[in-house]
Amino acid sequence: MPLIDPSIGVKIVYILGITNVIGLALVLSSCRCMLGMRPSAGNSAAYMRFYSYHCYYWWFFIISVLMHATTAILSFGNPFF
Repeated sequence: MPLIDPSIGVKIVYILGITNVIGLALVLSSCRCMLGMRPSAGNSAAYMRFYSYHCYYWWFFIISVLMHATTAILSFGNPFF
């Protein structure tokens, strides 16, 4: 039996899925390794300000994914059993 009402769980899982996409976009767009950006004098001040929060974007993304998975399991049960 689900611990969270599935009609509410669907909405929460959907919203958390959107936050996952936003978090992933923040992580990827602030990662200098993924975009081929290297620390140099040519980086703009705006990007460096954005990049300074890169570690926080990772935490936002990880927490969002964990909440998404937990809510889905509590709403719909374990998919393996």
